Amino acid sequence: MRIVKLDENTREQALEKLIGRGASGYGDYEKTVQDIIANVRENGDEAVIGYEKKFDRCDLTPQTLRVSRQEIEEAYAALDPALIEVMKKAAANIRDYHEKQKRTSWITTREDGVILGQKITPIEVSGCYVPGGRAVYPSSVLMNIVPAKVAGVEKIVMCTPPGADGKAAAGTVVAADIAGADEIYKVGGAQAIAAMAYGTQTIPKVDKITGPGNIFVALAKKQCFGVTGIDSVAGPSEILVIADSTANPRFVAADLLSQAEHDPMASAILLTTDMALAKAVSDEIDRFLKTLSRAEIINKSLEDYGYIFVGETMEDLIGAANTIASEHLEIITANPYEVMTKIKNAGAIFLGSYSSEPLGDYFAGPNHILPTNGTARFFSPLGVDDFVKKSSIISYSKEALRAVHKDIELFAMSEGLTAHANSIAVRFEEEE
Repeated sequence: MRIVKLDENTREQALEKLIGRGASGYGDYEKTVQDIIANVRENGDEAVIGYEKKFDRCDLTPQTLRVSRQEIEEAYAALDPALIEVMKKAAANIRDYHEKQKRTSWITTREDGVILGQKITPIEVSGCYVPGGRAVYPSSVLMNIVPAKVAGVEKIVMCTPPGADGKAAAGTVVAADIAGADEIYKVGGAQAIAAMAYGTQTIPKVDKITGPGNIFVALAKKQCFGVTGIDSVAGPSEILVIADSTANPRFVAADLLSQAEHDPMASAILLTTDMALAKAVSDEIDRFLKTLSRAEIINKSLEDYGYIFVGETMEDLIGAANTIASEHLEIITANPYEVMTKIKNAGAIFLGSYSSEPLGDYFAGPNHILPTNGTARFFSPLGVDDFVKKSSIISYSKEALRAVHKDIELFAMSEGLTAHANSIAVRFEEEE
């Protein structure tokens, strides 16, 4: 793995390359995605089924698009019971964590007759996309659906790509059932996003689509935003590790590789002040690559987007971490909690040698659907707030409005909005 001296130039060069991985950097695919969306919008099930035959090489009908209860039971039977129990434990942890995010509606009153408040309402129908392809992700099912259930969403629809046999992956189906999905459909890619955004004869239109996917899914979500809500336009996975001389190089190497195996465009970065650690981590990576099953993907990821930066001070590393704003940030230092207080931008922060990133991916409870491509500067992990709407409540008595109506009219007139001013003034015209 390349070792680079950390300075302003190398940091900016790496950042520019990382940001180039996002959906905004794939204009060549936008027309293809646009055509898929238009076809699904116009032709519904027929278009969806055609794309499934073309892309996933399976034959479906409107009657077989939805996963049946029998298929769900077959999925349970196909899985190791021990794995099912682990999924249930993970779901419980995720549910417990997200329960703490719930908010309640509130009202305040004043003696002058003013009532103000906020009404919290769950969205009615949420759509969850779970990718397939290079790997199967039942963990993403739990991370999408459990917060929606906690938020009180009435109906949860999930789409996931089928195999050539026309069946969805057993682990994905079981996880959806454990999490509480109401309907599961065997549709992948941009066509799944379009189907949930616009609805088809079989697949219902949803109010919001969440979940990660490949570049076609990301672009489809981007293009459908406005017709439906979305969580974000996700980019490839990324991990950044801040480590000092106290870190175990074998642990650090293993953690970097845990994200590099996702995708050839995934990013893995180590920031350290210790050149000896940098070299040791690079050596450990070489050793791991001789045994890992996805070594080809990892090699491509590290070749294009893997870096070991060696800086002068811990403050240099923290500055670089805040600039990169990584999806996953591990802090493996003598005092990780102190370093954590100085971190401003990160999707999820893992503290200490025994808080490896996959702990968050699978089991701990916090959501693993996180902001990527530097968007941790302004986005947050998926959570309960993504599945609710907030409505403001305003009620003024006549006496309360009388006390301030001249102020409001003056403000409206200053903006040239005479009808605004009039709608206030007309209530007191008899008093003038």
